[in-house]
Amino acid sequence: MGFLRGLESLGLGKMNDLDLHEDQKGSDTDKKTEVEVKPKKVVDEASFIFEKTYKCPVCDREFKSKTVKTGKARLLSQDIDLRPVFHDIDALKYEIVACPTCGYASLPRTFDGLPSPQARLVRERISSSFTGLQESNGNIYTYDDAITRCHLALVNTVVKRGKLSERGYVCLETAWLLRGKRENLPDDTPDRAAVIEQLIQDEQEMLASAKDFLMEAFSQERMPLYSLDEPTAIYVIAALSAETGDPDNALRWASRLITSNNASERIKERARVLKDKINNGEF
Repeated sequence: MGFLRGLESLGLGKMNDLDLHEDQKGSDTDKKTEVEVKPKKVVDEASFIFEKTYKCPVCDREFKSKTVKTGKARLLSQDIDLRPVFHDIDALKYEIVACPTCGYASLPRTFDGLPSPQARLVRERISSSFTGLQESNGNIYTYDDAITRCHLALVNTVVKRGKLSERGYVCLETAWLLRGKRENLPDDTPDRAAVIEQLIQDEQEMLASAKDFLMEAFSQERMPLYSLDEPTAIYVIAALSAETGDPDNALRWASRLITSNNASERIKERARVLKDKINNGEF
């Protein structure tokens, strides 16, 4: 799929058209559609982060990865699909842990404890071609840096034959980063309208992939689905269905949540709000 852009700079250009469903075939708060014009202020993003040391389970080398300091990212709101919006920093840019030596990348939850067979697959199909990470700014991760790291993590989930839920969650995080880049795109960006249109298209493809993977995982995997408990997974599937032009499916999943005996009143209320938005033609 062509939306896995930026892998050429890592030596993995051949992965641009990787089928995200590889090895699975045949196996059993509102999102904004327009960029809001917000007053810009100077924020020292580097003051929010620090270098955390990791040991790579693929190549056994230690490296540092930028991480947001505990308590520094203040949550302001959540979009309809639960994307967190923070004050002064987009903490999502610092979610992916990536080894700069061998190219193994993952969300922190699944970075350690990689089984030997999966590590071997990463070495064979990624490390053998990987040329290293290139950062645009040495002090912070730009949106382009973060999106490339997400693409690298997504390739890793396919190569190591990771769970459907992990693939879905990485797709969701990538979509959130694409949205963040669009919302924060500088006014003087060349061909800004075309760039925004492409970012919307890429985000929609990632949202659709996230929905498909999570729906498959819901019927095949035990809870939680990556970090989503059952009620949250149901809600996210409903929200993603609405965002990707499938309101009927969204209403089915939302109704399933509203009538559940295991869901909190808070998540049920989110589902009711989502149903109202769908019925009012807001999707």
